[in-house]
Amino acid sequence: MNFPRLTIFIVVVHIILVGCQVDINDSTGENENKDQPVFYFGSDLSYINQILDKGGVYKVNSSPENPYRLFAEHGNDLVRLRLWHNPTWTSTIYGDSNSPMYNDLLDVERAIASSKEQGMKTMLDFHYSDIWADPGRQEIPEAWKAITDLEILKDSVYQYTFKTLKYLDQKGLMPEFVQIGNETNCGMMYTDAPEGFPKLNVCEGNWSNFRAIVNSSINAIRDASAQKDTKIIFHVADPVHVDWWFENLTAGGLVRDFDIIGFSYYPIWHTGVPFSQLFSKISSFRSKFGKDIMMLETAYPWTAEGNDDYTNIFGGQTPLVGYPFTKSGQLAILKKMTQELISAGAIGIIYWEPAWISSPMKDLWGTGSSWENCTFFDFTGNLHEGIDYMLHDY
Repeated sequence: MNFPRLTIFIVVVHIILVGCQVDINDSTGENENKDQPVFYFGSDLSYINQILDKGGVYKVNSSPENPYRLFAEHGNDLVRLRLWHNPTWTSTIYGDSNSPMYNDLLDVERAIASSKEQGMKTMLDFHYSDIWADPGRQEIPEAWKAITDLEILKDSVYQYTFKTLKYLDQKGLMPEFVQIGNETNCGMMYTDAPEGFPKLNVCEGNWSNFRAIVNSSINAIRDASAQKDTKIIFHVADPVHVDWWFENLTAGGLVRDFDIIGFSYYPIWHTGVPFSQLFSKISSFRSKFGKDIMMLETAYPWTAEGNDDYTNIFGGQTPLVGYPFTKSGQLAILKKMTQELISAGAIGIIYWEPAWISSPMKDLWGTGSSWENCTFFDFTGNLHEGIDYMLHDY
């Protein structure tokens, strides 16, 4: 077929422009990250399985719903899950020999599978403890307490991390993100450490030992996820500590094979960095360390009231100006926080335990929830507007 010259010219120009556009977006000619969101909206849903098992019900307009599906449908694309080494207490606390453990490997396997069924990616948070690890508590797994040699501890950390991830990988459940330690402001595995246990408290200057341990974890993650693009994360509480901590972690280039700097930011507690400084802080972290930035934990109350006898952690404080303890106040502060993160170039925000509703579930301190006034569900179990910040047009 004979085309007029003008038509041929237009076709040629179109082909050239399309080719240039591909080159601009992806030098390989393929968009390898086309399924990756620019910004991750995440939730820590570590309690959901236990709540469901113990009778908790999640609803929309009073109709029971699959909570994993609810989060996926409302814009959540990343689920964070904590992993404890051998949390036998999560079973024995019920006084029922048939009760399973929670936040162990089998529980995590179940949660990752449920998350992936709904199209969500996952982040596995190794606490390297049998119980909560946070800035005030970093207990050693009971199985490792007799260790006195740093090399043996390095091997234990490597083997545990590697075997955990290989098990998940063989099930088709490799997490896309892996977090080394939880809120490790002063390091890991130092609370009530027995005499002779390798010193890992970095607030006492034990950075050399700590770097050796986390490098073992990094090596295990890389070996277990060969040929996969698993992202490695470190995590401290409160952005005021980020500079000091990561300067020391990366000193001398001894720890550098990680991808993301993560921090907790609870605006009621972490007042050293107000919203007005979030943009500049995150921009500074990105420039200084050359790493992606993610807010790994945050939360804000939608009411000061409670729904059970378990005393709430938040609610007695004074609300931040302009953000009352209401559903609309919770939504507004999350939208503001998210916009600051996006504008500064961060890659995600994760809300901590937005599904920890009141139920007969137990922990060491109470039955029910100390967080039900910070969730995205009202006291009847119905989803409320707080979750809608994930669908906002930023």
